Amino acid sequence: MNSLKIRRTAIAVAAAAVLPFSLAACSDSDSDTKAAPAAGDQATTGESTPADGTTTGDQPFGAACAGVPKEGAGSFDGMAKDPVATAASNNPALSTLVAAVKQAGLVDTLNNAQDITVFAPTNDAFAKIPKADLDKVLADKATLTKILTYHVVGQKLTPKQLENGSFETLQKGKVNTMGSGEAYKVNDTSNVVCGNVKTANANVYIVDTVLMPK
Repeated sequence: MNSLKIRRTAIAVAAAAVLPFSLAACSDSDSDTKAAPAAGDQATTGESTPADGTTTGDQPFGAACAGVPKEGAGSFDGMAKDPVATAASNNPALSTLVAAVKQAGLVDTLNNAQDITVFAPTNDAFAKIPKADLDKVLADKATLTKILTYHVVGQKLTPKQLENGSFETLQKGKVNTMGSGEAYKVNDTSNVVCGNVKTANANVYIVDTVLMPK
């Protein structure tokens, strides 16, 4: 009997000694289990955070771009598929320009040109010209052609090139550009309101004032 009691006592003592280690191990295991999701949550948060401010630098820009149709032939994607005169005809804000181009017989000239830049005045830009003067210009094909070809440069210009540039036009005059970011002026008078618009054969910068050759 004494030996049995001694054996039971030894087992109890051994169990008491082992129990704290078992509890500690369980506690550590629980802690690890809880820590893992926390680390996982942080990783997930890091991966899902977008890189704000990342742009390709090759997209249209400017306040007036919001008025361009979101889909169809007049959208940015649609205009990119057509040569410039055709593309412009699908943009409602350029209807006066398109009418002038047709009046001057320049549709084929612009559509068949390769790698050009067009500074395209909006309808509002033409509206700044007194109606009597505008009607007079539209009726004079030679003068109209001179004005319209003054808006065309024989190379595709990037926004970077507009920062401080001087370019010969198809009319043989010069246009001067300056600016940075999304703010550019042409000849110190005309603001680019929607720039870097791509067509099949041209880069288009929509402007708020008609350019007049000197």
